[in-house]
Amino acid sequence: MHFAPLLNISALNGYDPASISECARTLAIAVRERKHHQSVIEAFLEEYQLASHEGIVLMGIAEALLRIPDSSTQDLFLQEKLAGVDWQSHLQHSDSPLVNLATRALLFAGDFEAHYESPGFEQLLSRMGAPLIRAAVKQAMQHLALQFVFAESIQQAVQRSEQDPLFRYSFDMLGEAALTQADAERYFEIYRSAINALVGHAVSADIYANPGISVKLSALCPRYEPLQHVRAVKELSDKLLVLAQAARAANITLTVDAEESERLDMSLDVFAAVFNRPDLDDWPGLGFAVQAYQKRALPVIRWLAKLAEGRRRKIPLRLVKGAYWDSEIKRAQENGLSDYPVFTRKSATDVSYLACAQFILSKPDALYPQFASHNAHTVAAIHQLGQQHPGYEFQRLHGMGESLYREIIEVQNWQTPCRVYAPVGAYHELLPYLVRRLLENGANTSFINQISRQDISVDELISDPVAAVRVSINQPLIVLPRNLFGEQRVNSSGLNLADPEQLESLQQNLDALADKQWTATPLINGSSRSGKERLIVNPYDNRLTVGSVIFAEPAVIGEALSEASQAFADWRLSPVAKRAEYLKQAADLLELNRVELVSLCVREGGRTIKDALAEVREAVDFCRYYAQSALDLFGRPISLPGPTGEENWLYHYGRGVYVCISPWNFPIAIFIGQIAAALAAGNTVIAKPASQTVLIAMRCIQLLHQAGIPESVLQFLPISGSLLGEHLLPDPRVAGVVFTGSTKTAQFINLQLAQHRQDIVPLIAETGGQNVMIADSSALLEQLVQDAIVSAFNSAGQRCSALRTLFVQEEIADKTIAMLIGAMQELTVGNPGLYQTDIGPIIDHAALPPLTAHLEAMKGEAQLLYQLPLPDGLEQGSFFPPSLIEIQSLAQLTNEVFGPVLHLIRYREPELDQVIAAVNATGYGLTLGIHTRIDATFNAIRQGVKVGNIYVNRNMIGAVVGVQPFGGTGLSGTGPKAGGPDYLRRFAIEQTVTTNTAALGGNIGLLAQDLR
Repeated sequence: MHFAPLLNISALNGYDPASISECARTLAIAVRERKHHQSVIEAFLEEYQLASHEGIVLMGIAEALLRIPDSSTQDLFLQEKLAGVDWQSHLQHSDSPLVNLATRALLFAGDFEAHYESPGFEQLLSRMGAPLIRAAVKQAMQHLALQFVFAESIQQAVQRSEQDPLFRYSFDMLGEAALTQADAERYFEIYRSAINALVGHAVSADIYANPGISVKLSALCPRYEPLQHVRAVKELSDKLLVLAQAARAANITLTVDAEESERLDMSLDVFAAVFNRPDLDDWPGLGFAVQAYQKRALPVIRWLAKLAEGRRRKIPLRLVKGAYWDSEIKRAQENGLSDYPVFTRKSATDVSYLACAQFILSKPDALYPQFASHNAHTVAAIHQLGQQHPGYEFQRLHGMGESLYREIIEVQNWQTPCRVYAPVGAYHELLPYLVRRLLENGANTSFINQISRQDISVDELISDPVAAVRVSINQPLIVLPRNLFGEQRVNSSGLNLADPEQLESLQQNLDALADKQWTATPLINGSSRSGKERLIVNPYDNRLTVGSVIFAEPAVIGEALSEASQAFADWRLSPVAKRAEYLKQAADLLELNRVELVSLCVREGGRTIKDALAEVREAVDFCRYYAQSALDLFGRPISLPGPTGEENWLYHYGRGVYVCISPWNFPIAIFIGQIAAALAAGNTVIAKPASQTVLIAMRCIQLLHQAGIPESVLQFLPISGSLLGEHLLPDPRVAGVVFTGSTKTAQFINLQLAQHRQDIVPLIAETGGQNVMIADSSALLEQLVQDAIVSAFNSAGQRCSALRTLFVQEEIADKTIAMLIGAMQELTVGNPGLYQTDIGPIIDHAALPPLTAHLEAMKGEAQLLYQLPLPDGLEQGSFFPPSLIEIQSLAQLTNEVFGPVLHLIRYREPELDQVIAAVNATGYGLTLGIHTRIDATFNAIRQGVKVGNIYVNRNMIGAVVGVQPFGGTGLSGTGPKAGGPDYLRRFAIEQTVTTNTAALGGNIGLLAQDLR
């Protein structure tokens, strides 16, 4: 949905911009004058603006301190966060005593930290300072927590709500999404207990006057994800029905909260399944929350109205602006979506809100309107629009908007009730969650944060969003995901797997290719070579064939070398713009043939559908990135400085014939990436694919030729490893080798090149890793576990970047292990051709014995914490159960374990230097993950480890071309990084040309200066 249809709001009945602005002005001025009713949260946000240094530090402390279990990490955390912050300027600056008290505590703590380096102070700090600092700051955070959290138990919440009859209440047992079945069951019981606790307190015959409960579906199912749609909808429908029946018996409302846009379709399916139950037809209490910043908001509301009309029963509909804006934008960009699911301007969201409100008000028999807003203009507009439609309520968050609604109810005497959305739960768990939501939502631009700022005029506060949208309608605030990289290149396009139609279409297209058979042969100048065929089987089920392959004989190797060598002279001097255009055409063809490539990747390579889609995108990015890199490097010579009367130029040219040797675990992305780089630099290529994924490679070669790359320039040579070493690598016509695979094979190639060649042939090698993730006790456990699971088990652990060992600080180790096991139990191992499968097969049966042998060897020196049982029906494939093993030392791992095995090591906070030393002692240096909220810890690890790619507070796989250039050091590779700015230089020779421009007599440059 675009802005234009929404602008019709200005023509609807009741929307009078002038009168709305006048009403909003009255409210805004009154709120500014009612500072005695300002909540502590509002006072905090006024005093410590989220965009300020102090505000960022304060929110960082609030997010992490209360959940750090050990005093030593708390001290490190506070020492870093408090030092150098100007708390003094905020002392006694607020009208709120609690804010001033918190500021005094922070100032006290900050003064201690400021003297930390003073002579003798360290000893004093160790004796008394650290405990005092912790106590002071924790008390400040607890005061803040008590303002964010309404009550710690539902019983306390009911008691507190009944002390202020001015407002209605909706209680929400907020918290992180469930990662395990135990989490989901615990949250379910909490919701059920909360509903039962309201029995006897919902005494009004008008159900909407009674308190209610809000439920977050992600808390009730550990796999509430688009690709687990069938399972999630079934489980959630069953649980929501039980809660709905309990709410009906208690005479209260039960509202399904809004979450991320990718979960919207699932939530609607769950809601409809429960709402359509005949035994609930006498209960108009099942509600739904809709986010106005979603472009689907109005269509969703229309759908809900039809649903209600079909059952002749009202739906309480909570309309909110939306609370996940930042993450929605990032997700769309990362996934290469065609557009954003949300509006990118606040004014557009405000207009969408009003358009939705107008429709909701027009359906009084179907919808009970609940308008959640803290914005004076929005509230004034609703008041005007609702003049002809009585029977609605406003809603606000606990701790926010109280001054606005007290003005409306007590002074303006609007006959409209207001409900408080009240978080209930343990404050040390809820405060970090609520702070993250506040920060993610970019809340610093909200009415609440700006109302008390005297540098912002009332006119700015109450500006008409319709007028703002009219001005900005053709000026997008954020470029579309496709244009993320500006003029440099087009971002690869992805599929929206949260869209049921796109997912169904993809599955149907893949099903249509389920029985297709492909063939692969050596291609010399585009012509196939004959030979003995070998069948290729599906690693999921070896009874299923994918096609057949003919491997090259020694004579064909000579042909390929001759043709590639002869083609080099012309290709070397071909215009770089022409080479770049071929690669851009190839990128487009890869996207056009995405489904076929995904099908091959799934059936021949054993990759899941999601992984295969990502791999096609990466290949596309490689083509476009190297095309632009070639234009930058080869497009013009580089002028070098020198003395007068002389010109110095640096030229780059291709080296000659490059042999590109790719692995089976990235049969599209790395295969294409190597070739694209070599071709872009002006080299001819002999492409040697992995023997397990020749069919995919053949199809890629065909697309590259179709894009315009001359057949003589790109030869395709499926051969065995022995023939590679005997006939290809020693040949003097080979000018360079690029290889991705095991360290052992890279060493063999390096030795072959050194022993059989007089010249020094460049080898670009990207090899394996003994990759670790280090998590201290400030890490957010839910995020840590999610990232560890993805990093270790995605692609069945068959990524060179995959996580092999997780170092966990002792204080959080037990909880981390329990959560890891619970999350592993939710994984699905099976047919990679089904989109709900998380983990597919190991590439072939030959890869299984080393994994089995490793687990056997570990029995005597480690503890198998958990192994996911393999389901029945996988006996014909090459599957290995995801396993979690606790070991004592990284030295126990003598080789890279290339499969779904995660090792875990406990460490103590003082042992961090030993952990860093252990990582370096492996000799590998590919990827490393860090989970911490302490910058000093991150910097100590970053500076200490010899690793190519470091990922902080996220997973450690899926490097993006041009964004996270990929490659390691030591046993993990030679560099330069693939997908990085220096990669093409390694494929080129440099030529310096120096010309004496004064050779003809006289220096024109100097003469010209003399004339001046």
